[in-house]
Amino acid sequence: MNYWLFKTEPDTFSLDDLKNNPNSSTFWEGIRNYQARNFLRDEVKVGDQVFIYHSSCKVPAIMGIAVVTAAAAVDPHQFNPESIYYDPKSPADKPRWVGVTVQYLSHFKKPVTLQAIKADPAITDLALKKAGRLSVMPVSASEWQYLVKLGQ
Repeated sequence: MNYWLFKTEPDTFSLDDLKNNPNSSTFWEGIRNYQARNFLRDEVKVGDQVFIYHSSCKVPAIMGIAVVTAAAAVDPHQFNPESIYYDPKSPADKPRWVGVTVQYLSHFKKPVTLQAIKADPAITDLALKKAGRLSVMPVSASEWQYLVKLGQ
């Protein structure tokens, strides 16, 4: 099993939205960065666990955990001209963008804030701390365990 951090803007889609979806799952659409897409397409697998991180908000933080329940599939929003994720340059016979399905597992008792992550000397390799611009990023097993403890 691998571990990941997926970013979302809570005013668009939050961990609560994931929890309250029927079956507590959703297709994670809208990834429009090639490196993040490559992670989804090539490395994210069913059973992998995911931190759900709220970004572009007053207090950016890891809010809780989801699990991947379906592997990468074509993101249909890229073909819909009415979608904010529409990509007119993505050919139907060779789509550019994919998404995975994630299911809600739990909320943290205490969100782990970006400020706390950046200030913590024990967190050294987390991509969020180094170059946090990516919307999908790997998390090492040791940092996963450490961050889960911080959230409890």
